[in-house]
Amino acid sequence: MMTRACLTLLLSVALSGAALAGEQADENQDLELIPKPAQAPPNSTAEASASTRATGKLYLENAFTQSWRRGGVVPFPPPQASNWQERLLFDVRDEWRLGKDLNLNYSGRLNLRAENQPNFPSHENVINDLREAYASWEPLERVFVDAGRINIKSGVALGFNPTDFFKTRAVVEPLSVDPVVLREDRLGTLMVRLQRIWAGGSLTAVYAPAVASTSPIYTDLKLHSFDPMFDRTNAQDRFLLKASVDIGEGLSPEFLAYREDGRTRWGMNLTASVSQSVVAYAEWSGGPRASLIDDALRFGRATGSLPPGAPSVLPEDAQQRFRSELAAGASYTTEQPKITFNLEFHYNQAGFSRSHWNNWFQTGQGTTSRSPVAAELWYIRDYALDQQEPVSRSLIFLRADWVDAFVPKLELTGFVNTDLADGSTRVQWAADYYLSDRWTIGGLVLVDLGARRSDFGSLPQAGSVLLKVARYF
Repeated sequence: MMTRACLTLLLSVALSGAALAGEQADENQDLELIPKPAQAPPNSTAEASASTRATGKLYLENAFTQSWRRGGVVPFPPPQASNWQERLLFDVRDEWRLGKDLNLNYSGRLNLRAENQPNFPSHENVINDLREAYASWEPLERVFVDAGRINIKSGVALGFNPTDFFKTRAVVEPLSVDPVVLREDRLGTLMVRLQRIWAGGSLTAVYAPAVASTSPIYTDLKLHSFDPMFDRTNAQDRFLLKASVDIGEGLSPEFLAYREDGRTRWGMNLTASVSQSVVAYAEWSGGPRASLIDDALRFGRATGSLPPGAPSVLPEDAQQRFRSELAAGASYTTEQPKITFNLEFHYNQAGFSRSHWNNWFQTGQGTTSRSPVAAELWYIRDYALDQQEPVSRSLIFLRADWVDAFVPKLELTGFVNTDLADGSTRVQWAADYYLSDRWTIGGLVLVDLGARRSDFGSLPQAGSVLLKVARYF
């Protein structure tokens, strides 16, 4: 088992990069960027013969998390999650220009982790996340062809993205539950993407082939060390077509069509500038699907996580109905101090209603942690987390970002996510202080509040505290 002495050793390793030079880069870029036209060719023959680095980011980070647990109405099945975790991260995001019209892109993170389980050392203590690795080619002006593993993101909201169809099963070992961070720190999907950009809009077509079989939901004890985990991102053939148009006067709608496993979902993103400081936006998707309960149990039986013939512990709704997902809100940025607020309403028609929650707690009350009933109840919620889908039907989300808070180079971010069915709340606040161009220190606090028979109040982890230090090169 990892001792405190080993934690000190890991921290020492993280700080040992101080001799290397480098520059700071923004760790959590939020918005997906349209590829820029390739730069002009090098002037000299020597320059043309070698790959030229276009942009880059590399950093070493040490993060220690301490969490506290609580009992609940429905006991959580074993194994219990660790109450502490130590992680040393080597993170690389880079782009290389190989020619006038060809770029290579890479994004990955090497994790060295220790916690209560698994025992240290073992192969599960070392995990490599291959987030992105793809080539981008511009055969014609404003026409881009990308091929490889790409983290493609869609949506205008921050707390929940109904049109971000490739988010499912992609998040691996997050340090934060902030949805903005999760959009960046996740596995990309193996795909071919074609983009055509005009002055007044764009058109994107994506094909992601099935190259692996569907796997069960991963746990902390079953992560692969150096496996791209295409079973999470490429277990089904997937197609996406989206088009955007700039109507003018601050109005820019985007339309999407997505197909997977014989089902088609439609989507739309809409933004409108209300004033210089206020932007309203809405994000919607809809299509035929069953309820969250039925989808989860069907997935669990198909992957062997649940017994194939086991009866459902909750009433199922297997009928394929047209169900919608919605995120609507607005952002407001103050002038001085510069704080950005985002207030959103989230709706998942396939999620739990108040009656679903009552059934969930009544069915699980009085069971033991090793009961198959408790295992099935928690599996439904694990499935929603794996799919990056809200369990509850309706929530309110508020996020704030304050740059140069109180003092220069201090950034504060936080969010509050409240379930409208029971009033339970998830709160997270984070602080990052940029000591120099090469060093950053920070931390975050996460708390889940609510009654024992509520969404966030029933989670086995009541909260956590994270401390981190990063060295940029």
